[in-house]
Amino acid sequence: MHSNTPVTNIQTRHNRATRLLHAGLALAIVTQLLTSLQMHGPDDVQPGDILFQIHRYSGLAATVLAFGLWVTILVRSRGTDFGALLPWFSARRLAALGRDIKVHAGAALKLRLPQHDPEAALPSAIHGLGLVLISAMAASGAVYFVQVALGLHSAEPDGMIAMTVHLALANLVWAYLIAHAGLALLHHLLRSMRLSTMWSFGR
Repeated sequence: MHSNTPVTNIQTRHNRATRLLHAGLALAIVTQLLTSLQMHGPDDVQPGDILFQIHRYSGLAATVLAFGLWVTILVRSRGTDFGALLPWFSARRLAALGRDIKVHAGAALKLRLPQHDPEAALPSAIHGLGLVLISAMAASGAVYFVQVALGLHSAEPDGMIAMTVHLALANLVWAYLIAHAGLALLHHLLRSMRLSTMWSFGR
């Protein structure tokens, strides 16, 4: 696999707020996923262990950060357009997405990476789906927290719609995180994109 596309300049791609929120959200989600592997959640007699508490509050942080990132996407002057992240309601964008899928499929059949294009329809749509997925997982956990805090449900999550959704989405988030981080690292190694595009906190 190889790509010869020049590296993207971070000054022309993402503003500082986008990069900070992206980093905070990524760290919060990784914390949630890792703590979920060993934590012991609450029941009717105990509140959950320390890992559960970290999981809970990193999830609330993820909810706030995801909301902030959506707002930033709507108001920022540079970066991926909101419509490109959610192309499902535009015939023109769907047509562009279909063409880009064919380009990526053709490159995959040749065991190549297509040229990195930050404005390409497929990567933008995948980023949008990832943000929707992560936002939904964080929000479903936040709904559980509020329901328990208001006394609308016991701390035992069995049978709660919000937690059923939360647990179902968690596996998808694992898959997205591994694929997303893996492709970003691959592009970095192939020098078609620097990781600093999203992980530099300078202006």
